[in-house]
Amino acid sequence: MVSSMLARAASLGMRRGLATAPETVKVGIIGAGRIGQVHAKAISGMQGAEVVTIADPFEKFGKKAAADFGANWTPNWEDMIADDNIQGIVIGSPTPFHAEQIIKSAEAGKAIMCEKPISNDLATIDKCLDVVEKTNARLLIGFQRRFDGNFQQVREQVQAGAIGEVRMFQINSRDPAPPPAEYLANSGGIFLDMMSHDFDQARFCTGGEIEEVFVTGKAFEEAAQEANDLDTVLVTLKMSNGSFGTIGNSRRCAYGYDQRIEVFGSKGALSSQNRAPHTVELSTDSSIANALPYSFFMDRYAAAYTGVMAAFVEMIRDGTAPSVTGADGRAPIVAAMAAAKSYAEGRPVRLSEVDIVDGASQSSAQA
Repeated sequence: MVSSMLARAASLGMRRGLATAPETVKVGIIGAGRIGQVHAKAISGMQGAEVVTIADPFEKFGKKAAADFGANWTPNWEDMIADDNIQGIVIGSPTPFHAEQIIKSAEAGKAIMCEKPISNDLATIDKCLDVVEKTNARLLIGFQRRFDGNFQQVREQVQAGAIGEVRMFQINSRDPAPPPAEYLANSGGIFLDMMSHDFDQARFCTGGEIEEVFVTGKAFEEAAQEANDLDTVLVTLKMSNGSFGTIGNSRRCAYGYDQRIEVFGSKGALSSQNRAPHTVELSTDSSIANALPYSFFMDRYAAAYTGVMAAFVEMIRDGTAPSVTGADGRAPIVAAMAAAKSYAEGRPVRLSEVDIVDGASQSSAQA
């Protein structure tokens, strides 16, 4: 099934041109920053959905965003969650607030979409997901790459058996330029901040669970050195389905935002190449030139972000289960912790060594 979330976004209401159109899905957004505005724009472009309130403690930014999207502004996100008029909450706040906001939203009976990560702490994630389960809340995690048409096609072809048994894969994920040292110092490190998307993609596109990682890496850039972080990393992964692969991350890529994947199987291979602003090719007697890839992740994944919001609105309207669950949000954090341990100790690390069960690692719990 190649389901285009963009098509769903366009039709979420075109179907409702009929006499029995359901009521508009009403959404509140926590955070008037860059990602909050991306989600607000996506919702505002859908028929049958509207942004009712934007919550942000900074009045200048909050009021402007609210005005831009015809919404109310409040400095207090808890007041917004308590509003019975709002059915869904989009969490686009800084990471340290995510878990509490998920818990409060779940207890208030709201549907929830939260940007990754739920938290950088496994115990906090598990406490949060326990509340989600007990309240029967629906939580969608915003791994936007899952809503990219190319990556969806890779997954669907793998599931359909087009390349037979999955044996090997390669993921390249490279940013155009590193963020400042101040950001890196509070990011949680490259494995949590950057590679968590790639860990999720490995699971999504191959159909296996990550069982073991082995890491090598280095800080070439001054910003990463100052933050005691890495900026260039290669991770080898072993998967539960018997396949293995690599993830290559770099905080600097001279030619743009590099996002590619190849999955190799017993009957063939699937690959997804970079997206560019256009596909025009210039051929002369001296060279053949193509456009460089997009230089910013929000440009590269603009359609995917719309897909996330389309899925969220559909989840609220139709009562469907989230396509990216809390468990999907948890798994990359475990992989990131194992990767950090592998780099620190210079050895392969099984995820069971760092995953916790009631406060202890699985390996300890099983001993």
